[in-house]
Amino acid sequence: MNLKRTFGAILTILGIIGLIYTGIQIIQHSSNVTNLIVIGVIAIIFFFSGMGLVRNTTDNAK
Repeated sequence: MNLKRTFGAILTILGIIGLIYTGIQIIQHSSNVTNLIVIGVIAIIFFFSGMGLVRNTTDNAK
């Protein structure tokens, strides 16, 4: 089990969830703009860092 790849997958999933939540709140106009910007930026950071971990981690299975 590769811990970096697993952590990358978790970060990616959290980023996707955050982006979906932000999108839903923007469509419904039901939250403060500042909160949505912060949640959206954090979700983007999680998504791209998770994708980077998954992509750049090599499998060393023997």
